[in-house]
This record gives sequence, C-alpha cells and structure tokens, in this order.
Amino acid sequence: MYIQLSLVGPDDIVYVCLPLYHSAGLAVGVMNILRPGGTVALSKQFSARKFWDEVRKFRATEIQYIGETARYLLAQPPRPDDGKYDHELRVAIGNGLRPDIWEEFKRRFNIGTIAEFFGATEANGFTLNSDGKVGAVGRYTPLFKSLLDLYDFIRCDPDTAEPIRDKNGLCILVPPEEPGLMVFKITESAPLTGYKASDEVNAKKVLRDVKKKGDVYFNSGDLLTYDKDGYLYFVDRLGDTFRWKGENVATTEVAEVLNKFPGIQEANVYGVKIPGNMDGRAGMAAIVLHHTSKGVIDMKELYQYVTRNLPSYACPKFIRLMPEMHITGTFKHKKTDLVKQGFDPNLTSDPLYFMEREQETYVPLDSQVLQKVVAGKAKL
Repeated sequence: MYIQLSLVGPDDIVYVCLPLYHSAGLAVGVMNILRPGGTVALSKQFSARKFWDEVRKFRATEIQYIGETARYLLAQPPRPDDGKYDHELRVAIGNGLRPDIWEEFKRRFNIGTIAEFFGATEANGFTLNSDGKVGAVGRYTPLFKSLLDLYDFIRCDPDTAEPIRDKNGLCILVPPEEPGLMVFKITESAPLTGYKASDEVNAKKVLRDVKKKGDVYFNSGDLLTYDKDGYLYFVDRLGDTFRWKGENVATTEVAEVLNKFPGIQEANVYGVKIPGNMDGRAGMAAIVLHHTSKGVIDMKELYQYVTRNLPSYACPKFIRLMPEMHITGTFKHKKTDLVKQGFDPNLTSDPLYFMEREQETYVPLDSQVLQKVVAGKAKL
C-alpha cells in the first residue's frame, strides 16, 4: 500500500520508528519517501521520551504515528522545547489518531498538516485526509463518487458482520451519519490480490452483488460514516462493536469520551458476557490513569461524567484500572485477553469497579457485588 503525498518530495526527511515488518513502517513510511527521492531516518524503536529529540536531530520534515503513539507522546511531561525545531515539520501521517487529542497533538508539537488515512495492507484501496479536517480519514464528495465509484458504505449486522440485503438480494447503502461497513470495489484497475490463505478465507473478504448483480467488493471489516460534505470518519472495527439491550455500541466512541475525563490517559473499551443475561454484552473499560493523577480517580465524578455524556446503553458497566495498557507491536489495544478475563476478580489483580446506579457511583467489585451481578439482581 503506497500513500503518496504531494507535500512530500525529494527534499523531505521522514522519521520512522515503527516496525518495518508492518506496512505502516515499510510501505507508508520508507517506500513512500524513497519513491520521490527523499531521505529516511530510521530509529531502532519507538520511544516517547526520545521521539522529539530524534526528530530534531535528523531534521525530519515528516513523522509517522499509528495506533496510540500520539497519545503516548502527549502523555509525556511538557518540555520547553515542545514544538520547537530549527527546520519545518510539515506533515504527520498515520492512522488511529482519535479526535479527542487531534488538535492538542497538532498544536503542542507544532505540526503543519496531519494526514490521517484509512486502509489495510491487503485492501485494494485506501482513503486519505489531505486537507486536515479534524477526525476525518478522507473525503468522498458526490462528484468524486460519480466519476470514480471506488467504494461505498453498506448496512450490516454488527453481531454477525453480514451485510443486510433488500428483497432483490442487493446490499443497502447507508445515508450520511449512519455507520456502514466500508467496501472497496474490485476492478481490473483495483484488483484484490488476496491473502496467502485458503480460498475459504479469501472468500470471506469478498462480497458479491453489492449494488448490482455481478459486482464484486472487498469487505474491509470496518464501520465508517460520512457527513453531508463527504468527509469520512472511522467508527469501529466490526469485531469490536457489540450490542447491549438491542443497541449497537462502538467501542472507539465510548473510549473517546472516557479519554477526555481528567486523570485518564487512555481507555480500552470492550463488551463482556454476563452469565444468564440475554441482553448482549455489557460495556467494560480498561483504564490507565495519567501520571499526574497519582493513581487516584473519583469514581462518583466518573459516574456523573459518563452518564452525562453517553446514552445509558453505552455507559461502561465495569471499570478495570490497569498500571499500563496491553498493546500490539503496532501500538493498538489488545482486547482478547481482557474479554476472556471479563469482570472476574479471580482472573486479575487489577482493581475492578461496578456501575452502581442506586448509589450513582462506581463501587469496588467485591465478592458480594459480583454475586449480585451474576445472580441477575444488579440493575444494569
């Protein structure tokens, strides 16, 4: 996957500290700057403490971010030289920069343009926000769509990840502001090369008869939405979205709200099953506190904050305080183990809390509270 920016040319220097086994570091970082004849400054690894020192040392004009790297940079104590360079830092390119820290990241570190993109290594297309619209991953205006017809957004069932079809067997396109499964049209000029896997695996990523009989699209597996001006916004990965009491909950949207609460550095939101409860999965949030909070958070204030800023079905029913977040090699939150451990205090030594509606606070999840939840006596 190549994402070529008109802002990047032969005089540019890109600072790459991401692993080169991943397309973000190799294709988006190294290959894109080498194609126009620019320079690559490679770091051995990502270090939030050394990041800006190395950017200044190598006089980088372009930097990369992915997943939560921008959040980790912002979590560092402010320094007098924040955003000060003897050169121009023109562009930051990456994906995973959430709207709650977008403007602060750009302002604090004096970044000219933030170019957020959406795509996947195996995909036959991508989108790019080249005009700096906060939170957007690209733009697809009606004119652009009528001329090129590259991709679309279709209604799907978040539980099964299957597209919802009309009486004619075709997929249903979603209107503006409604999250939809993003699909890329497969054509001769935009082929899908596939995975090194079985035909069965490849078939799951291909959708047929989407807008008309016989057409073929790549299934991104991600939910996006677009506004009336054609700006595109990432909503959630289908496997992360869960349903509670008949409502769909996008984990990234809940995490974005939690991340704005004073004292919270980052939040990882997911759904957990409650034995005997048929309402779906209840929301749970693993939270890492900012060092300035000194490990203390007011649970009553947190309760008031989430109930004020989220609909009832989206409010996390359980909170887990963690000393550090579990992340992948490309700085994305790990959820599998957290989901398996759920809210069982026997599976973790981390402090657990339950949303107690009668007391209007989050209370410690001790054995008595746990028994009440499992027995179906707690108000959820």
